[in-house]
Amino acid sequence: MTRLSRIAAVVVLAAAVLYVPLRRWAAGGVCESEGRMDGKTVIITGANTGIGKATARDMAERGARVILACRSLEKAEEAAKEIRSQTGNKNVVMHKLDLASLTSVRQFVKVINDAEPRLDVLINNAGVMACPRWETEDGFEMQFGVNHLGHFLLTNLLLDLLKKSAPSRVVTVSSLGHAFTSGIDFDDINYEKDYSSRESYRRSKLANVLFSRELARRLEGTGVTSNSLHPGVIYTELNRHREDFIRGVVGEQLSKVAVKIMEGFVGIIGKSWEEGAQTTICCAVAEEWQNTTGLYFSDCVPKETSAAGMDDEAAARLWDISERMVGLKS
Repeated sequence: MTRLSRIAAVVVLAAAVLYVPLRRWAAGGVCESEGRMDGKTVIITGANTGIGKATARDMAERGARVILACRSLEKAEEAAKEIRSQTGNKNVVMHKLDLASLTSVRQFVKVINDAEPRLDVLINNAGVMACPRWETEDGFEMQFGVNHLGHFLLTNLLLDLLKKSAPSRVVTVSSLGHAFTSGIDFDDINYEKDYSSRESYRRSKLANVLFSRELARRLEGTGVTSNSLHPGVIYTELNRHREDFIRGVVGEQLSKVAVKIMEGFVGIIGKSWEEGAQTTICCAVAEEWQNTTGLYFSDCVPKETSAAGMDDEAAARLWDISERMVGLKS
């Protein structure tokens, strides 16, 4: 055996030995609640894929009426059929919701308010990540528009139903990425200048944290709680725009290799969809967090946000500006 082959053998052995404990660490916290959701209704945005789909499957297994709120009805129908088949729960339905359109949000809410007598859990899960500077139907920068403004309007329009169904919960999926920005740029909230896809994503995730925090303050005493969370490092369809970026930098052929390396790396130190859904599920069903509100969770326990994520003045200012942007206030 040559010296090089001996080194390679040692590396492979070390990797094999470390893989199991590394995967256990990467998997993170697990929701240990066995709480049932029979008779309860859960809405999950972006539930046709990724952690949204994994969350929907868990809610269905617990007996909930699950509403998949998705942009593509075709993909939503495929996901609903799969979840019904896997769980035996036939009470899994879908409705069209395009968070890049305020009109679509309002239409979705009308359908829900007309048809649903209760709403126990609203999970704001859908999102876009690191896309070019696209705009929503209403002219908002896409990441801020979808990740924050769409969910902001959706939640506000469903508040009466949530209050009627109390105790109820609003769960907003943010990201650790919120901690890597210094704050919301209120002078350029629509990111008209010097656009950065990564910074825009971070600000939109910070907006999720601030929105959830301010919502909790405003709902105090209503029986409706509001918490945000970091699901973990997960390779989902959100990464497709990063793949486009890599392709643009290194070319088509090299990008395929780079993407495979990225997928493999995240596959080892990242979470699966089911693992990534655990904190969402915990915030939605765990008995110990039923009365907890205004917090940020990671790995199924409360964690401290960044300083910008605890800025109550910024949270109130963001709320006021968001109300005007989506037409809730003139």
